[in-house]
Amino acid sequence: MSTSTAAERIRVFQVATGNVGSEMIKRIGNHPDLELIGLPCYTPEKIGRDAGEIAGLAPIGVTATGTVDEIIAARPDVLTFHGVFPDEALYERVLEAGINIVTTADWITGHHRDQNHPHPSGRKVSEVLLAACLRGGSTFYGTGMNPGLNQILAVAHSADVAEIENVTVIESVDVSCHHSVETWKEVGYGTPIDDPSIPGSLEKYTRVFSDSVYLMADCFDLELDEVTFTYELGACTKDIDLGWYQLPKGSLGANYIKYQGMVDGVPRVESHLEWQMTPFTDPAWDIKGCYITQITGDPNIYSKHMIFPKAGARLDNPEDFASIGMTVTGLPALNAIRSVVAAAPGILTSADMPLRGFGGRFKRS
Repeated sequence: MSTSTAAERIRVFQVATGNVGSEMIKRIGNHPDLELIGLPCYTPEKIGRDAGEIAGLAPIGVTATGTVDEIIAARPDVLTFHGVFPDEALYERVLEAGINIVTTADWITGHHRDQNHPHPSGRKVSEVLLAACLRGGSTFYGTGMNPGLNQILAVAHSADVAEIENVTVIESVDVSCHHSVETWKEVGYGTPIDDPSIPGSLEKYTRVFSDSVYLMADCFDLELDEVTFTYELGACTKDIDLGWYQLPKGSLGANYIKYQGMVDGVPRVESHLEWQMTPFTDPAWDIKGCYITQITGDPNIYSKHMIFPKAGARLDNPEDFASIGMTVTGLPALNAIRSVVAAAPGILTSADMPLRGFGGRFKRS
């Protein structure tokens, strides 16, 4: 928690300069709430370079550093973390130093990290981070587009529904805009469809979506018995060369995943992932390029959250196309920062975030 007033810009250190991180360096520069003052990097070659140059911009006067001690010494109001996977040792040190953290890395409620990534101490990760928050008087918050905003949209859409029977959110997207070779190797894309490692790889990488089910259930005051994982796989019907990634014929090129929150054997709250790297798969799905909320109840609800590029952007330009996906992943975190800084110490989830924490910002004149 910080004593910053609404008129003050919030001082930000950002970790990670990959796809999302580089985009967020650009977005922080135009964000009326935020000022980037530091960029800790894990890669030795980036240390000492200007943050703008690392992100593909002109120099911005912020030099990349390499240690946690430099973060703590600078006393930023918040650390934003956009790596693929959390650095929980870094989190603990930063939080206990009184610095808030907002992250898009594999954290929504903490259920997933507690169950699947035990802390070296033997305690639950959430317990370790909560204790660090209380020692330092800081706040920790995880979000993103999906999981994250997609589930909040579903909760908002339920406000006028009586007698809910089922809530399902679906991410129906072409994922070829996410140019992260290592990510897709880990998930199993490009691996022969009959490789027995694929289901485990898919679940390992997407298990944070079980958090999204728990988050929605929490908002609905619904106690779940369990969250189950099921999948369908789409095999490439021909060799696919995306320029940055190759998918041989017969390899994984699409999937349909379901995380289902069960009550008495009946699915009540669900997150589905309808992904394709290429449309040339068997089976193939009707990718709609949007986020869908379906609610069965009285009345029934069907809503699409559709995202279009700004004027002048070109979807045939890979950089413009990729920028949209990175922006919608990182902006829910940046726009929440003022509310996180103002919150009481502890682990904050979207279920407890004030409405203003989901608000964007108008363009500065």
